[in-house]
Amino acid sequence: MSGFIRQSHRWLSIAFTLGVLTYIVVMSTKGQPAAWVGLLALIPLILLLVSGLYLFALPYVRRMRKG
Repeated sequence: MSGFIRQSHRWLSIAFTLGVLTYIVVMSTKGQPAAWVGLLALIPLILLLVSGLYLFALPYVRRMRKG
């Protein structure tokens, strides 16, 4: 399970980067972009937050279960 979340976290970071780059390109060419363009970066960011918090807490939870 942990390996799957790590791999997903890596791919989500790529999706977030592409979303931000898309937002920057649209913003520079058309001015204020549509709201859905901002969601291209926001959705992966929320998922990155969840998976990152899980990965951050994982060593502490394992240590608590061990000792």
